Amino acid sequence: MPASEDVAYVDHPLLAPSFIERRLYQIRLAGTARNGHTLVCLPTGLGKTTVSLLVTAQRLHDVGGKSLFLAPTKPLVQQHADFYREALNVPDDEIVVFTGDVRPDDRAELWQEAQIVIATPQVIENDLIGNRISLRDVTHLTFDECHRASGDYAYVYIAERYHADAEDPLVTGMSASPGGDEEAILEVCENLGIVDVEVMTEEDADVSEYTHDTDVEWNRIQLPDEILEIRDALNEVITDRLEKLKQLGVTKSTKPDISQKKLNRMRAELQRLMNADKSEGYKGMSTHAEVMKLRRAVELVETQSVESVRRYFERQRNAARSSGASKASQRLVAEPKVREAMRKAESFDGLHPKFRKTRILLAETLGIQDGERVIVFTESRDTAEALTEFLSESFSVRRFVGQGDREGSDGMTQKEQQETLDKFRSGEFEVLVSTSVAEEGLDVPEVDLVLFFEPVPTAIRSIQRKGRTGRQADGRVVVLLAEDTRDEAYFWISRRREKTMQNELRDLKGAADDLEAELDPSQRDLSAFAGDDGSSAGNAGSSTGNEGVDDAGEGDANVASDAESTAESAAASTATNGETAVAAATDSDGQSGLADFGPSDEELARADDGDDDGDDENDGDGDEADDPATVATAGTDDEETVEIVVDQRELDSNIARTLSKREDLTTRLETLAVGDYVLSDRVAVERKSVSDFLDTLTGGDRSIFEQIADLTRHYARPLLIIEGRGLYEERNIHPGAIRGALSSVAVDFNVSVLFTEDEDDTAEMLATIATREQTDRERTVSVHGGKSAKTLDEQQEYVVSAIADIGPVTARTLLEAFGSVEAVMTANEDDLKEVRGVGQVTAERIREVVGAEYR
Repeated sequence: MPASEDVAYVDHPLLAPSFIERRLYQIRLAGTARNGHTLVCLPTGLGKTTVSLLVTAQRLHDVGGKSLFLAPTKPLVQQHADFYREALNVPDDEIVVFTGDVRPDDRAELWQEAQIVIATPQVIENDLIGNRISLRDVTHLTFDECHRASGDYAYVYIAERYHADAEDPLVTGMSASPGGDEEAILEVCENLGIVDVEVMTEEDADVSEYTHDTDVEWNRIQLPDEILEIRDALNEVITDRLEKLKQLGVTKSTKPDISQKKLNRMRAELQRLMNADKSEGYKGMSTHAEVMKLRRAVELVETQSVESVRRYFERQRNAARSSGASKASQRLVAEPKVREAMRKAESFDGLHPKFRKTRILLAETLGIQDGERVIVFTESRDTAEALTEFLSESFSVRRFVGQGDREGSDGMTQKEQQETLDKFRSGEFEVLVSTSVAEEGLDVPEVDLVLFFEPVPTAIRSIQRKGRTGRQADGRVVVLLAEDTRDEAYFWISRRREKTMQNELRDLKGAADDLEAELDPSQRDLSAFAGDDGSSAGNAGSSTGNEGVDDAGEGDANVASDAESTAESAAASTATNGETAVAAATDSDGQSGLADFGPSDEELARADDGDDDGDDENDGDGDEADDPATVATAGTDDEETVEIVVDQRELDSNIARTLSKREDLTTRLETLAVGDYVLSDRVAVERKSVSDFLDTLTGGDRSIFEQIADLTRHYARPLLIIEGRGLYEERNIHPGAIRGALSSVAVDFNVSVLFTEDEDDTAEMLATIATREQTDRERTVSVHGGKSAKTLDEQQEYVVSAIADIGPVTARTLLEAFGSVEAVMTANEDDLKEVRGVGQVTAERIREVVGAEYR
């Protein structure tokens, strides 16, 4: 910011001169945050990042070490990096950005030289799991938008590791909206190891001079009969499915507007039935899935647009046609009432009233009132794209969405997002239509109007959205609300929760000492943050911000686009203790330990003799060092440390995270060509959830037998782990086919099949096997091999099987009938129907995919 004679600036050796305006409230907050682990609550647009920067400058000056700043999305990371480079007297090359766009090996090298690292949390989590970086020298760690620190979000894991590993830790959490109630705020504090809470509201004298009023208008919309007919047809099906669930005793209500909380309880009841191996539990869960899909369709037609529900139906049709489709998807698209709703949606040629009202409001703001910029927020990417196209007829409009590609929708790269924001700031266009990716913290310019296309049911997101206006001058917020729809429910939920949060913040401001007293006492002793058993404070509780809404998750999709990002798992992993996975021969209570259940030394010797006689095709090929298939051999200075090599793609689960917390082993991340986990030079593991295993039986990129064959070619002791329950009930696959596949894996491929209950059980199994291999057997860890190349026949089958998700069996039949891929592609519908296994629907679908114009 330019210097001015009547403005005072902060003077510090590490701050650029005449750059940071001296605001008393920021100085006070930074002073508290410098002295202890602090949650900084400050309204949007009042400089939370500046507070963290002041703490970082003081910390680096007084203590040294590194500073780590975490933000949930790539655009936010880049924005903060630009600000830090401008504001600090630190060489630009020592302020580095870590996202999935930076190669892991490059990050490991950059980490060593960097003074300040600004990163997405998923990347730091992955680098910690892979032992590429250490938090030992990090003296200040900032969690931006720290209200995300709940459940399985990466912030929770990183905070636990930081307090356990850093020599001199200091945490600053920042948010305009830390939680919907006291319990949620306490969870955030406990998960991040925070002991002080500093709250500034717009009512504070120090703050009020920098804030402006923001009017919120609720604009009611009446839906036309054609749209209500689509909704009513879908609601009839929801009522029918709820009647079936009522017969199972898991619900009393059959009203289609049943609350999400009741649906969650219903799911828990069905899960209990499944755990008891009762068939009605599996049937009920499939019916419950139908209800959830139908509710999403109703939500779209009521609150979004007819176009968005059209696209949703198309995705459901495609899902039902795919190989291994769920019964819920298949029943959904076959239901007559749903098909009727689909036809009505396809034939609707009118304009959704929310579209019409949006155009009127923009004309008022940008035309009559001479406004310059407007942001329109919507939950659905489909709606964002339809709105952008519609509004472009009258205004200069750009969309702003997450980075993940979806069916029929391309995401935006980080560069495209940044370019779009830069053009919006410079006035090259006047309307930004955004999904939730622009809600949190992005430094978008002051706008004249923020338009909510629909209410959002969480206080956090509502506050974040409103923060896009009223920064430099009085702002206006308009919320569109469709009458007699779930918009009404979200309106009341949002108002109640936002009011509750504001009250909580006021209460917290006056009762910070009481809050600190409620925090886990162990948080005060930072050396004990992880506890003697290393367990995370964040394992209890689910993520806030998902209550009562099945949203598009654009913010998360943006994060998940990192090359190594981890999807949030449904269950929180718990850290294990530091004891070795192989127990002593006899536990303290006199019961047998794990060692008692292994083979004797004599049996092990005989087994080793058998391995060395050259009969094993994997071990008898000569010295491993000469084998060109050997990619890497890991070593460690600590002979007692067990190492497990984890495939990058396994980061979607919590297993690697759980293993990385153990003191008795280390994890290393690689992109494995074969297997998911390597436990020694001879043991590699292919892990499949029950759903994954069944998917490989019904088609997909690589069948289970291809994967197992690759495993057996390169490892002497390959293992298949099947994780979860319901192997015979989850899909419409004959039990005999499943047993046949398992028999082939065990007998034809000589691969041991192990079954585990869940991810925690799998982690324990992997640790136990790795410890036996590397400690008891004194074997090293080495990664072998690659996938076998497809033959020409296999490639042809793969191409044809992908035409319309018709699967490998039908693909082979078509190729046998027509002789080539080209002939299959050019065959007419009647000729296709002559082929065994190809009916009218499949033939139509093939011709549609091959002949339709690409849009």
